[in-house]
Amino acid sequence: MLETISPTFQVGKWAERRVGLQLPSVESWTRFAVGLVVRVDATRPGAQELTCDIAGRPVRALLYTDLMPPASPGDKLILNTAALDANLGTGGQALAVSPLPPADDAAPLPIVDGGFLVKARYTPLQAVVRGVDEQTSPHHETLAEADQLDGMPVVTADLHSALPAIVAGILADRPDLRIVYIMSDGAALPLAYSRTVAQLKAAGALAATITAGQAFGGDFEATTVHSALLAARLVVEADIAVVIQGPGNLGTGTRWGFSGVAVGEAVNAAGVLGGQPVGALRVSGADARARHRGLSHHSITAYGQVAQHPCLLPIPTPPTQLTRSRANQSQIDEIRQEQLAHGQAGQGQATRGQAGQGQAAHAQAGQGQATHAQAGQGQANPTNVTGGEPSQGQLWQGEATDLAELVAGIVRDLAPIVEPKGRHRAVMVATDGLMDALRASPVPLSTMGRTLDQDPAAFITSAAAGRQAATLT
Repeated sequence: MLETISPTFQVGKWAERRVGLQLPSVESWTRFAVGLVVRVDATRPGAQELTCDIAGRPVRALLYTDLMPPASPGDKLILNTAALDANLGTGGQALAVSPLPPADDAAPLPIVDGGFLVKARYTPLQAVVRGVDEQTSPHHETLAEADQLDGMPVVTADLHSALPAIVAGILADRPDLRIVYIMSDGAALPLAYSRTVAQLKAAGALAATITAGQAFGGDFEATTVHSALLAARLVVEADIAVVIQGPGNLGTGTRWGFSGVAVGEAVNAAGVLGGQPVGALRVSGADARARHRGLSHHSITAYGQVAQHPCLLPIPTPPTQLTRSRANQSQIDEIRQEQLAHGQAGQGQATRGQAGQGQAAHAQAGQGQATHAQAGQGQANPTNVTGGEPSQGQLWQGEATDLAELVAGIVRDLAPIVEPKGRHRAVMVATDGLMDALRASPVPLSTMGRTLDQDPAAFITSAAAGRQAATLT
């Protein structure tokens, strides 16, 4: 087995004198191994899933066919096993680096005619692609001076696992809408890593994919999230864009040390281009970590401090068919009463361009469409449940006390960043029918290892954001 560990790099005395403090050693490492391909387990656009043998140990491996020729049983590959050996969350597979030895008769990969965007820049496997916005693109003229999304709703979220739930929420009421997924570069860079995207595309749930920044492998390649949004609207003619990083969210347990801070930047991009940002909240009723139980601190930081443009923050409310307990139910009833008092129900659908300007409710109730009202105005002081331990699988499945407490906690935690105190607007979204839509998803739902039944609050909250966005088209 070939194994290489990079050396430790010691910062020199010159740097210490210049900075004026004792700097720590900077250590990085990686591992490579030679693996024999035993079988090809699955293929999807841009990727092969393999079983390889490394010195008698079976290992799952992933090979990107956009970067090297496909492998066959009996081939030898150089594999990067660093994350796998470290047992990291992103380390379930080894990653193919190169054939060993390179096959003399291997068919060369196609050369991108005219493409000059380099993704994963200055890494050994940097990819050269044709950008939708570059000078040789047939869409360059369309995008050259473009700076308007014409009110297109843009849904943002922290975790890649929110994508199928958001899509389910959109299509639950509006199966006719064209949805474009924009993958930002905060996590996985190759779009082909995502089984979720491959399955959503195969099911016809996504009209197109666009990879932005250093990410690559989408139907279209874009230089920035801004140009990706413009391409979604002007090239693909999307009704709704969804901007989320790929699989492999990075977090350190600190306020700012997580890749999801890019959610706030996506809100800003959508807002400055004249879109309607809709922020999907990261919520859990089952996460063992207090900072992510109830409303995650990631959402508070990204929307509350990074996002400078107003956006809508949908909060799910109980399905009307559930028998709900009295505990905190007055909070939800008060929200609904406020909606009626403001005459916001039954007055037609909102038009584009109204996000953050007083719009909150849309009247298609009775036709499967959610009704919405402002939250955080006139609320009693609800209990923050982020310190509690709601049992797995109860939320949205008949235990209304947990549901009411969860919603009350979200309302309370959002209060500093939504009207009347903050720049954003909270909207209540009815969840009737959304569990059925989630169960019908063509993609198995899983977030941080938890399924729909184990943590329904996580998925229903994302689906509510999708439903809200659908009303804005």
